[in-house]
Amino acid sequence: MQTTKTRILPTQIAAETFLVHDHAGEGSAPVSIALNAMVIRGEQPVVVDTGATEHRTQFLDDVFSIVEPEDVRWVFISHDDVDHTGNVNPLMAACPNATLVIDWFMQERMGATLEVSPLRWRWMRDGEALDVGDRQLQLVRPPVYDSPTTRGLFDPTTGVYWASDAFATPMPVPVHDVVEIDREVWTEGMATFNQYISPWLELADERRYLQTVDRIAALQPTTIAGCHTPVIAGDQVADALDITRRTPGLTVPAQPDQVVLDQIQRTLAA
Repeated sequence: MQTTKTRILPTQIAAETFLVHDHAGEGSAPVSIALNAMVIRGEQPVVVDTGATEHRTQFLDDVFSIVEPEDVRWVFISHDDVDHTGNVNPLMAACPNATLVIDWFMQERMGATLEVSPLRWRWMRDGEALDVGDRQLQLVRPPVYDSPTTRGLFDPTTGVYWASDAFATPMPVPVHDVVEIDREVWTEGMATFNQYISPWLELADERRYLQTVDRIAALQPTTIAGCHTPVIAGDQVADALDITRRTPGLTVPAQPDQVVLDQIQRTLAA
């Protein structure tokens, strides 16, 4: 079993835009899952999502290697799952000039776990734009998601789209870019992830679902970043959109069941 976690330092994916890398599952599972965040270091710097609590020290170190705490003006949370909100309280405490971009339903769902004063909130919904001085960031919900509070974030200045949980895939080993993953593994992994986080896809009207994918395509993103995917850029952007369009009709592996858990428990007991 691997004991040393692979370390991927923050990487620049566009002008003044950096992916903060992390992952889980390495050494204890057949695959690992990315747990990324992002920093836009423009006129009014933005931190996009805040990682998982168990990776707090690395997350804060990585973010503050890119931008000084007092310079952060906005912290955008794409939705209220713990791998996106895990460090929101200490990050906001460390960044005295930052405003937290959430929405009404998100703070309702987070409840007492959200320790940030309402005086530092801004409620923003899908379809609105956040003025960060030198650019207008567009809130655009991705086609697949597992929380009703989800909003993606598109930067028309760089063409980078933060997709939250969409366009995600497991990684055989931690990597920076999807081109480092076997193409078949990547495409099957994305379809599987899409169906796992959005089981409602089998109930969705096909025409209306495809419109949500077309909405992202119309942005003409040059790069797709997200919590659970390596960077998607170049020709892979069109491929990711195509896979997502076809996801509802694809057959994917079943989720692990009690038989798998029994095997895990026997291994642990031994």
